[in-house]
Amino acid sequence: MEQKIVGILLNAAAHRGVPQGRTGWESLACYEEAADAYGLTPCYLKLSDIDLVTGYSVAYIKGHQGYKRVVIPIPEVIHNRAIYPPGNTGTDRLAARGVKVFNRRSRYGKDEIHRLLSLNSGLLRHLPVTDAGSEGLRRMMEQYPDLILKPRRGSIGRGIMRLRREGKESWVLDYLHNGRMVTVNIDPIRLPYALLRRMDAGSYLIQERIPLAEAGGRSFDLRVTVQRGWGGEWVVTGLFAKLAPPGGFVSNIAQGGEAAQAAFALEQAFPARAAAHYRMSAASLGLTVAHCLERSLPGLADVGLDIGLTRDGQLFFIECNGRDQRYGFYKAGLPEVWKDSYRRPMGYARYLLEGGAER
Repeated sequence: MEQKIVGILLNAAAHRGVPQGRTGWESLACYEEAADAYGLTPCYLKLSDIDLVTGYSVAYIKGHQGYKRVVIPIPEVIHNRAIYPPGNTGTDRLAARGVKVFNRRSRYGKDEIHRLLSLNSGLLRHLPVTDAGSEGLRRMMEQYPDLILKPRRGSIGRGIMRLRREGKESWVLDYLHNGRMVTVNIDPIRLPYALLRRMDAGSYLIQERIPLAEAGGRSFDLRVTVQRGWGGEWVVTGLFAKLAPPGGFVSNIAQGGEAAQAAFALEQAFPARAAAHYRMSAASLGLTVAHCLERSLPGLADVGLDIGLTRDGQLFFIECNGRDQRYGFYKAGLPEVWKDSYRRPMGYARYLLEGGAER
């Protein structure tokens, strides 16, 4: 098998840490082990070092004495692991030049994903009721006693708030501030101006809060990692549970949540046979979501999907993460699945380099 170069596109901060191996939870060793299994050599890129005019780029490649900055032709295949602000066309320009960039975009608006999935009639029953704006907030408060207010483009759980009714007329707003839960009383007749302004700014969505199943008194959802590998087909690489802190409503690990093996959480919430069924159903739903989204999102190949499960066994799609934080598998005690989440994209890269068609 001929050794070929595959590009790994990183944000500037992670790229800066490559020589010292300080790239956070982006494991260079896992990329290198996975790439080697497919006869590939990974090079680490940042967008500003790629020159479309000359066709060359500066990149880091690991040698016998550590990582060296070298000038190389722009790789034929690049796996995007960077997040760019809306309107950045860097990866699109690479694709227009003929470079096969997979996961071309790594952040999508939650409203965009919800809209695309709602076009599939088979997925409607898995989507929480969603609205927007101050009028949407008032409509949702009339219909549901428990709401989640989430940033359209937020990540790792930042900015999420919970608005819930207490008693017949009173409401409370819960949110995290400096790692601590803050609860304030809200007058439903005179909603705070700051809250209404945030809703009308178009940066938030309002959703019914799903009554999630609990493990040990802690609500949880499932992270389902769905990726393309060798052959180009979608495969569920693995899934793990994200448990919210006791009394909390945000399960993101970066906001105090805890990763656990899916079977552990499910078997605390349901009988063993039902737990196995729900695990398979969540994986199946993840595949369906990926197949639906690929029709509208060019280059989609590596996503982490949050799937919620109610106490009576209903599955709900919560969120799509275009840059899946794979370290949850490691934290859940699943190191081999963690490594698989790196192997799969490298298999897909080899498939593309061998002439496989982008899906």
